[in-house]
Amino acid sequence: MFRAMNSLGINKAVNATRVVVAMSGGVDSSVTAALLKEEGYDTIGITLQLYDHGQTVGRPGTCCAGSDIHDARRVASTLDMPHYVLDYESRFRSSVMDDFADSYLAGETPIPCVRCNQTVKFTDLMQTARDLGADALATGHYVRRIDGEAGPELHRGRESARDQSYFLFATTAEQMNLLRFPLGAMTKVEVRDHARRLHLAVSDKPDSQDICFVPNGRYADVVAKLRPGAIEPGEIVDIDGSVLAHHDGVINFTVGQRKGIGLAAEEPLFVVRLEPETHRVVVGPREALMKTTLTMRDVNWLGSAPMPDDGVACEVKLRSAQPQHAARVIPLKDGRAQVELTAPAEGVAPGQACVMYDGDRVLGGGWIERSAA
Repeated sequence: MFRAMNSLGINKAVNATRVVVAMSGGVDSSVTAALLKEEGYDTIGITLQLYDHGQTVGRPGTCCAGSDIHDARRVASTLDMPHYVLDYESRFRSSVMDDFADSYLAGETPIPCVRCNQTVKFTDLMQTARDLGADALATGHYVRRIDGEAGPELHRGRESARDQSYFLFATTAEQMNLLRFPLGAMTKVEVRDHARRLHLAVSDKPDSQDICFVPNGRYADVVAKLRPGAIEPGEIVDIDGSVLAHHDGVINFTVGQRKGIGLAAEEPLFVVRLEPETHRVVVGPREALMKTTLTMRDVNWLGSAPMPDDGVACEVKLRSAQPQHAARVIPLKDGRAQVELTAPAEGVAPGQACVMYDGDRVLGGGWIERSAA
């Protein structure tokens, strides 16, 4: 007898479909769990303890903190659904925090939230979901999963201001088979309306803003703690190599930075390049920031067919808050690719992601490499 697929696109009865929900304790993941439970799915909530519980209780503006674990428990109790807290602290330290520190020391500007999704959440947590017999792993991300002719595709979220596709570029085609994003077609206003309708205690909880393990945005303090003695002073030089000033460590700078450089000049100066091997920060005028070509490593391709040898025309996003740029992306060896921009882009920072789009569809992306001087 033919049985129609359920709302998650799984060919099973709703009450026979087990969904593990990644619950961070915020409103988005809580509403995700509540809507699935309301529809009748066999839901299980999982919250990850990612770092020292005692250091994070009650600190506002972060995710996955001690108070968030408590909130996730409360929501699960309200929904009368099983809920587990898993200690992923050591995995998070090695996969995300150590990588964050090493990237900064290498003169890059890392995005730990992408690494967290790429490793702990969409690798370790996904295996846990499979171990629990889950048919799907649901998250509260604002992206859409659309079934295409060649398999599931990753698309932007409906609300452009909330779209999180840039941070999920590393999601693999295999992972997409299990993942579901119930909020992708909603706006934040609609999500909060659902939270109030369902009487969730987190309905008015503020959104997380900071990187979870970086209090008050003080990156240097975190790197110094993780890599004591590794931060060394050096010179601030112009693009011709003339010494203009000295600094306390390259981790205090990022490509494109203007404020906080500590220099007084007739014309505005920007950080053009970081040279961690010589502990130098290179500054110059705005035009020195413009790039038309870059390379990226560890490319994750989500296209329906392999990337053509002569490349693909698409749009790329070089930072999460910047507009897109028309480009051609050409595959190289060893999982790398060259990106040729139609028009120069400003502030291309190593360690940031270069994410490829075809309209609303995410074609994949990679990590921007340091360019030659």
